[in-house]
Amino acid sequence: MQKRLLALLLAMAMILALAACSDNAADTEKPADTGSTGATEPADTGSEAPEAKNVKVGLVCIGDENDKGYTYNFIRATETAKEELAKNGINVEWVIKYNLIEGDPVAVANEELAEDGCAVIFNNSYGQEPAMLTVAADFPEVQFVGLTNEGSWKDDLDNTHNAFNRIHEGRYVAGVVAGMKLQEMIDNGEIKPEEAIIGYVGAYSFAEVISGYTAYYLGARSVCPSVTMKVQFVGSWSDATLEANAAQALIDQGCVLISQHSDNTTPATTAEKNGVFHTGYNADMIDAAPKASIISTRIDWTKYFVYAITAVAEGKNFDADYSHGMAEGEVVMTDLNEEIAAAGTAEKIKEVMDQISKGELKVFDTSKFTVNGEAVTSYTAIDMTGDFVPDEGEAIWDGEFHESAVPDLMSAPYFALRIDGITLLNEAF
Repeated sequence: MQKRLLALLLAMAMILALAACSDNAADTEKPADTGSTGATEPADTGSEAPEAKNVKVGLVCIGDENDKGYTYNFIRATETAKEELAKNGINVEWVIKYNLIEGDPVAVANEELAEDGCAVIFNNSYGQEPAMLTVAADFPEVQFVGLTNEGSWKDDLDNTHNAFNRIHEGRYVAGVVAGMKLQEMIDNGEIKPEEAIIGYVGAYSFAEVISGYTAYYLGARSVCPSVTMKVQFVGSWSDATLEANAAQALIDQGCVLISQHSDNTTPATTAEKNGVFHTGYNADMIDAAPKASIISTRIDWTKYFVYAITAVAEGKNFDADYSHGMAEGEVVMTDLNEEIAAAGTAEKIKEVMDQISKGELKVFDTSKFTVNGEAVTSYTAIDMTGDFVPDEGEAIWDGEFHESAVPDLMSAPYFALRIDGITLLNEAF
């Protein structure tokens, strides 16, 4: 009897002990109180990642990635930006429309993207912006961005933006690379000083292209004083055949090195076919022309995409006009073709890029060029159509033409001077 009583007392004690342990465990693991909704969530320990944000983003392209140049460069940036944003808890779904140049098809593409739920829509080429702007007012909750354009930042809409990075800095460096090659050819007796002629395939004869080829020429002349340049316009941003024909015409006129402001690799392949050298734009073109193409320059749009998309994801405003350059890592050089580059080129590239980034080298130093033999001391910035003058439009101060001078002027290029040493073979506005 006593044994049964003792066993019963021990069993009751164990039950009470287990109940006490259970109550203590429940107190320790109790979810945090989230307020009057009745929902419960784990307590914030400070180590949990924030909830991911999902953003649908549109991109309207003038071409497609098969050009291996302009549009290809943007597609690469969508991929790298997506990776960077994912690290910060922002998941991007890109919706891309291809081969849309201007006009109604561009407007339809922007409208479709907005209706499809895109929170921000980028248009990647000049010529698309007017159509984009016809749609933007109807979707005030969507942000519209005209890349390499100029009208959005100064309109009366709160949801439109422009961005155009300082590609003239990269053009200058590419010109230095070209000039070093030409000077090496002179020093080796392969050409005479007066035969150091660059041929430049240009899309159109307005400020964006003029700014680029002028910066390129000034870079080349900084290391090869005898260099001259001939420019052939094709009247198109992207036409592989016209670009090849223009490159051939320039070579036929004695050009021994070809460069370009056009979207395809055909100037590079034409240069290789003719045994002359080449520097490219938007993408590494060495694979297309390994015996001709020395280097390219390009805008890396990754950081801008990350900046703008992050702002949209967080419900914040972002700049109406934007322009960064080498100092921020948003204008870059592609790999150098060491097999054909002049000796010392890699070191020179590093030196010049460092000087530009620090502001020690001014691409458009007004002491380095003339127009009709005269120095240029004043210039009023206008847009590509010639009808926009900022309130304070003077672009020259402290001995420098200030290109893409945001926020003082605008991101889109306005350098349209025809400097000495460059011959235009045609006009194609």
